[in-house]
Amino acid sequence: MSQVNQVSPMSQMSQMSPTMLDPPMDDGGARGEGAAPPLPPAELRARALRLRLVLTDSDGVLTDGGVYYSERGEALRRFSVRDGMGVERLRGAGIATAIITRERSGCVERRAAKLRLPHLFLGVRDKAAELPAVLAETGLEVGALAYIGDDVNDLEIMARIGESGLTAAPADAMPELLAACHYRCAARGGHGAFRDFAEWLLGWREKEER
Repeated sequence: MSQVNQVSPMSQMSQMSPTMLDPPMDDGGARGEGAAPPLPPAELRARALRLRLVLTDSDGVLTDGGVYYSERGEALRRFSVRDGMGVERLRGAGIATAIITRERSGCVERRAAKLRLPHLFLGVRDKAAELPAVLAETGLEVGALAYIGDDVNDLEIMARIGESGLTAAPADAMPELLAACHYRCAARGGHGAFRDFAEWLLGWREKEER
């Protein structure tokens, strides 16, 4: 299927100046539609307006997928400051953020606490099977969710949420994810991909119907 690039409704991401805390999103990716069947603008806006929770993977989305080990065997992960601002901007619009990951990591727990996330799902090996528990804990319907993931273990939950919600993948996600999502981020995992998705979602909520 041919892929048509679509510029995000909000252009702030491309105008941001780099900071010393986080490198610029210069991965060379092209922001735009994923290869999934495109949704008409009215449907994109409708889904964005009913959004109440963005569910995100951790490794490969909020981090660059790398794990650093100290001499004592401690695992360290790098998180993006820009993504943290994305969480805040979503919260300001009445949209919560939650992390779902197969790992049980103290780093992820501390990052979730720092961002004041209301929900955290650790040690989840089958994310699609966990979806009913996510809905029960949050009190939401699937159509009020968005999802961003980067690897094949995200495919099934992405497909289920994508039926009535919105989905995305970082620029360096596995090809299967790029082929299944509604939105392909310009940024790589750990380098602003979550922020990119957040701005895209907020842009559709603010976009006037034509």
